[in-house]
Amino acid sequence: MGQPFSPRGTSTSPRLADLVIRAGAIYSMAPNRTVYRAIALRDEWIVAVSADAHGLDELITAGTHVLDDQRLTLLPAFYDTHNHLREATHNLNFVQVEHAQSIAEFIDLIRARAAQTPPGEWVQTSNSWHERNLAELRLPTVHDLDTATTTHPVLARRGGHLAIANSLALQRAGITKDTPNPPGGIIGHFPDGSLNGIVEGGAVYIFSRVIPPQPFEQQVASIEQASKSYAAVGLGAVRDPIVMRDDLPLYQAAQERGGLSTRCRLMLLIFPAGSVADRIKQIEGYRVRSGFGDDWLRLWGLKFVMDGGPEGGALDAPYANDPTYSGHLNWDPDEMVAVASAAVKRGWKIGTHAIGDRAVRTLLDIYERVSAANPGLPPGTFVIEHGFLDDATQRARAIKLGVFVTVQHPLLYALGESLVTLWGPERTRSIMPVKSWLAEGGRLSAGTDYPISSYDPIQSIWGFVTRATEKVGIQGPEEAIDQYTAVQLYTVGGAQLDGENQRRGTLQPGRLADLVAFRADPITCPVADLRSLRPAFTAVGGRAVFDPDGLLS
Repeated sequence: MGQPFSPRGTSTSPRLADLVIRAGAIYSMAPNRTVYRAIALRDEWIVAVSADAHGLDELITAGTHVLDDQRLTLLPAFYDTHNHLREATHNLNFVQVEHAQSIAEFIDLIRARAAQTPPGEWVQTSNSWHERNLAELRLPTVHDLDTATTTHPVLARRGGHLAIANSLALQRAGITKDTPNPPGGIIGHFPDGSLNGIVEGGAVYIFSRVIPPQPFEQQVASIEQASKSYAAVGLGAVRDPIVMRDDLPLYQAAQERGGLSTRCRLMLLIFPAGSVADRIKQIEGYRVRSGFGDDWLRLWGLKFVMDGGPEGGALDAPYANDPTYSGHLNWDPDEMVAVASAAVKRGWKIGTHAIGDRAVRTLLDIYERVSAANPGLPPGTFVIEHGFLDDATQRARAIKLGVFVTVQHPLLYALGESLVTLWGPERTRSIMPVKSWLAEGGRLSAGTDYPISSYDPIQSIWGFVTRATEKVGIQGPEEAIDQYTAVQLYTVGGAQLDGENQRRGTLQPGRLADLVAFRADPITCPVADLRSLRPAFTAVGGRAVFDPDGLLS
């Protein structure tokens, strides 16, 4: 046994343990790939590890809880570096339409909620649904939603970049058939020019200005409930990539009353619309910068959105199903350079959504210009969120600039069929070239982009290993990675993204005691068995946040 870590650094004698776990395998995920058999925790920290199952017995006292189970495999708790926790909290209270199998069922669910809602109040749906699961294989329209209710404004969000509104909702938002498309957005029309109710990209944000917030206490309770459900799948931390200023007190209230079950890293959204001066003023108004907070709740940085989703991703070549369309850029490059430069001068990190090859190339142009104007920025200042299409040239540019990339296989899994239709099979196969990135020296971390698909990291790890999709089979198998590498992206990769890899992300003395246990080995089990694995327990900071069998008590 090596010298145990002393969190307070006030004693040279070994610190005794609150908890000692002996397990079949304890993967440190450290660079040397060490696998241990015993681990000791005290307070929030890992204080010692040993390759010998009984190598930490000298740290055991009458007050130490000992868990000895050779069937267990321990990993660092997973970190989803792109998970819309606030969207998840909204979904808890909105109409749950994701299980509807037809537009009729979809509308019936909205109609039932409207019947229980006072006239004039908003009715909203969860956004974790997709038209591929509806018998009609199409989006509902304004006319469909109007059959549910004409006395309630209705907004049916789908994913993060598209929504459908009924007539009253369009009226409340001030959208008419003559309203011009907002920056980075599209307002949909029928062939006759009338509104079809579908809004995409920046047009979705119009509704955020007219929909009143839910009661404060309800929102806080929803954050606590969502983080508890995340802990149940082994998540010890999430990075929420779209947070508004008004959301910050909600997170703080949840943290202050001990309601967070996962660590949270927050990204404040900067809209593409408005004057450059106003957007810089918004950033200045925060009066803080990246890193503000503590180990449980911290501001990661700012979020920019360069293009849309599959329906609006900015491509170099036209869409497969429409030779006249190649997606859209939300930001004017010169304006984003000015705003981003102001942000990094004030100590902010920047993560930018970019999925199309034109969006990735444009974003790297911007990052290079901002970096040149602000020499000495630390690696990790800039992040590409998703990076669906990026060839060897763009990957080399990003690596040279020290740009991190967050990748989410659940997007390919859930959207594969739509992407084949919209972008074509060749581009779909090349989406998220994870293996190439890693081979070339890219710095990647993993996530899900929930609520597009499941937030379960095991499902995502299985996806990175298989490159499977829900509807169109395996896409780009040459970019598949092994199970160990996928777990790395979900643990130490995320901690490196945050610059916190000396505090968490590995199971080593001196790291925060964030760990997840399984009754099978996710590293060595057959790939076919991966999807069925469920955690035995999850601990964050040494505290059991999911422990259905009471193993840690």
